[in-house]
Amino acid sequence: MKVIIQRVLRASASVDGNLVSSIGRGLCLLLGINKNDTLQEVEYIVNKVLNLRLFDDVNGKKWEVSVRDAGLEILCLSQFTLCCVLKGNKPDFHQAMSGDTSKDIFEYCVTRFGHLYKSDAIKSGVFGAYSQILIENDGPVTIDLESPILPPPKQRKPQKQKIESSSSPQPVNTTTDTTVTSGVIMKEAENIENIPTGLETDQCNTETTQDSENEHKTQ
Repeated sequence: MKVIIQRVLRASASVDGNLVSSIGRGLCLLLGINKNDTLQEVEYIVNKVLNLRLFDDVNGKKWEVSVRDAGLEILCLSQFTLCCVLKGNKPDFHQAMSGDTSKDIFEYCVTRFGHLYKSDAIKSGVFGAYSQILIENDGPVTIDLESPILPPPKQRKPQKQKIESSSSPQPVNTTTDTTVTSGVIMKEAENIENIPTGLETDQCNTETTQDSENEHKTQ
């Protein structure tokens, strides 16, 4: 996922001459969604944008305050042309994600900004619409950010407790193993039965010996 981050005094998006969204001081984001992007890339971009220190603090010290710290607004705009690959002088967009899927990713991105910041400070344009964008860049300050290629989440295999064999009798044990795999909590319980102690066999042998002695006395 690619994003062009612009620090702005104001920005707006219009469709067919009608104003759709506008913000005052804050950040205008142009988001390009690659065909291989997942929600992991969204999380990286959202967290990075919210923590970038692009604003001055109250004492005028530069590059000290993030958009979240300053309580400013964010305008999110879909920009598939950021995934352009040039073939000669002609742009090719085969690396961009298809419409319906990329719309879901874009809307999820906007939602995540709202959850991690505040929803009333997050604005967006109309996905896929031919739009007119007005940006009053402050500085100018423009940051080109791209998410790294992230590996899929590691799946941990449930680990069962090893039971060592022993010649001595073992008590009854109940072992609960809790393992988190892909966000799902798995619980395994193992019940170990009593190991036979051999008392029944000894009792049988004792009874046989007593019978033999009684029979011998009778004779």
